[in-house]
Amino acid sequence: MPDPVAYLYDAAPAISQGRRDHQEDSLAIDFSRGAGYGFIVLADGMGGHAAGDIASKIVVTEIFSELKMHSGDPAMLEDNIGSILRAAAECANDSVASYARRRPGVQGMGSTLVAPVVINNRLYWISVGDSPLYLFRGNRLFRLNEEHSLARRMDRMVRKGEMDAGEAEQHPDRQCLTSVLIGDPIPEVDCRDVPVELRDLDIVIAASDGLQFLTEPQIAQLIYEHRHKSGEEIGAALMKAIGDLDDPEQDNVAICVLKVKTPRAEQKTAAPGRRLFLNLHGEKKLMMSARPAGGR
Repeated sequence: MPDPVAYLYDAAPAISQGRRDHQEDSLAIDFSRGAGYGFIVLADGMGGHAAGDIASKIVVTEIFSELKMHSGDPAMLEDNIGSILRAAAECANDSVASYARRRPGVQGMGSTLVAPVVINNRLYWISVGDSPLYLFRGNRLFRLNEEHSLARRMDRMVRKGEMDAGEAEQHPDRQCLTSVLIGDPIPEVDCRDVPVELRDLDIVIAASDGLQFLTEPQIAQLIYEHRHKSGEEIGAALMKAIGDLDDPEQDNVAICVLKVKTPRAEQKTAAPGRRLFLNLHGEKKLMMSARPAGGR
C-alpha cells in the first residue's frame, strides 16, 4: 500500500539571462496536486550560442521524459531510484554526443545536471557538475550535492595542507568543471539513492551556478527573511538580490524553490497549480494545470 501523503509541495521556478548574450539554462518541474511527489530537472549548458543552450535543453528533455515515464508508479520508481536516475543521465549524455556528432560546429557542447526527486517526504537526487542543491532548515542553509569542480579539489588540498589557500583562491583554473554531460564517459556522478527526509517548513533550492553570485550567507539570509512567503516570492527575492548586484559578469540564473507543507497548512492556501517547462529563453509553457500554489 502506498504511503499516506504527509507532505505537499509548493514548487516555483524562475529564470534570468543575466548579463550573458544567450540563455543556456533550462528547467522543468512536475508536481501534481495532492500526489505528494514530483521532480525538478535543471541544466546549465556550456559551449556558447547554438551549443550550450541546446545541450541543456537536450539534458532536461531526456531526464524529464525518463522520470515522467516512471512517475505513474511512485513505489516502483523509489525502489529503483538509483538505477533509474543513473540510466537517465547516461541517456542524456548519449543524446548530447549524438547531436554533436551530426554537427561538427558544436563539438564540446555540454551541460551540468541537478535533478531532485521527492516521494512523500523523501528526497533523492542526481547531479553532475556544479549546479547546487540546497536545503534551508530552521535558519541554516546546507548544500546537499557534491560540486564537481577543481575548486572543490583545491579546497580539499588546502584543508590537508597540500596547497596554499591564496594560491587555491587565485588559481586560473579554479572554476573548471571536473564532470559534465558532454558525450564522453561521465567522470563523477552524485546520485543520492538513500533519501534525505524532509520536514514541514523545509525549503529546497535547485539552481544553476548563477545563483552563487550571491554568497551562501546572503542566500540563507534572504530565504530566512521570506520563509513564510510562497515559493514564487522567495524566488523573486533571490532574483531581485542578484539583479541588485548589477554585476557586469552576471551569469544566467535558473532557480526552483520547493517549499514543504503539511496537507493541513495547504488547505488554507490552496490555489490552482501547474506543471511547466521553462525553455531556453525563460518562457513559461503551460503543460498541465495540476498543482497547489507554489521553480551559465
